[in-house]
Amino acid sequence: MTIMLPATLLRGGTSKGLFFREQDLPADPAQRDALLLRAMGSPDPYGKQIDGLGTGISTTSKVVLLRPSTRPDHDVDYLFGHVAIGEPLIDWSGNCGNLSAAVPLFALLQGMLPAAPRNGPVSVRIWQRNIGKTIIAELQMRDGLPLWDGDYRIDGVAFPGAPLRMRFIDPAGGGSGRLFPGAGVQQMLDLPDGSRLCATLIDAGNPTVFVRAADLGLRGDERGDITDPAISQRLEWARTAGAVAMGLSPDLASAAARPATPKVSFVSPAQDRHAALTARILSMGRLHHAYTGTGAIALAAAAAIEGTLVAEACTALQRGKPLTFAHASGHQQLEALLHEGPDGWQIAEVVMLRTARPLLQGMLYLPSP
Repeated sequence: MTIMLPATLLRGGTSKGLFFREQDLPADPAQRDALLLRAMGSPDPYGKQIDGLGTGISTTSKVVLLRPSTRPDHDVDYLFGHVAIGEPLIDWSGNCGNLSAAVPLFALLQGMLPAAPRNGPVSVRIWQRNIGKTIIAELQMRDGLPLWDGDYRIDGVAFPGAPLRMRFIDPAGGGSGRLFPGAGVQQMLDLPDGSRLCATLIDAGNPTVFVRAADLGLRGDERGDITDPAISQRLEWARTAGAVAMGLSPDLASAAARPATPKVSFVSPAQDRHAALTARILSMGRLHHAYTGTGAIALAAAAAIEGTLVAEACTALQRGKPLTFAHASGHQQLEALLHEGPDGWQIAEVVMLRTARPLLQGMLYLPSP
């Protein structure tokens, strides 16, 4: 039996994913996930997702579910799933900041905003269901369609596009309930081999574990895969130990079973004059070819707060101005708008510019699970 399923392939920022209307999928989560895994070609022991629309890379093994919002003052509800490549697993624990930029395009193309203007600016209010936060996307309409052609470039994407202004409102605590869910702005993590590693644990955009590149024996400017298995293991241990310290998982084994969050990133001082610091981040165990959008949110927040490992790596405290940092494909700029109140640091919003565009729309042909 063949199942036919409407889907749209979109790029958002430096990620790519399959977008679905939630109404077109089974209501039962197990049946839904089985179809989505098959659509992407997972699990694939060869790591290529040849019999699906994934490409064997974590930044393209992603799915998005959208529906008209059930909440007041929002236009659409957005659910993100990070699809494991070699395992039958979809991690629904966090958001994708890059694919968030494609959400307004899909919503507008699907007619989910009937009052959108035919021409001119439009603001799309998105409820991010994974972490329970609001995202506001600001873009332009032209001849009844969202505008995606333009000359704005982001490093990590070969071609330019129209800029989308993405405002991540009150992004702190979506996973843990607190901006710093551990023991302050720095703490020591106990790793399974008996060693310890200094880290900043911050929950903004997604929960993220920041460590020093030098503490791992890394330069900080690595590209491609990390070839030393011992370093890769320590990074994963830091990620899972950070998950336990944040209260996201009861133990290391449970943390390993949710590979998408928290993220782990290593930072180092700026290695060129255009950046305040250098940062790399892992996605599903692999070094990201640029930097995750939610990781950039966490990085910008940490760069503005004294005492974090990120702030210590910066040329100067990055508060009241945009942060420019170097990643594996170039640079990115964004700004965290925050203030210190009686209950600690409050992040009003983090603002970044991304590009996005639809790539393909049609019917998926899937064998029955």
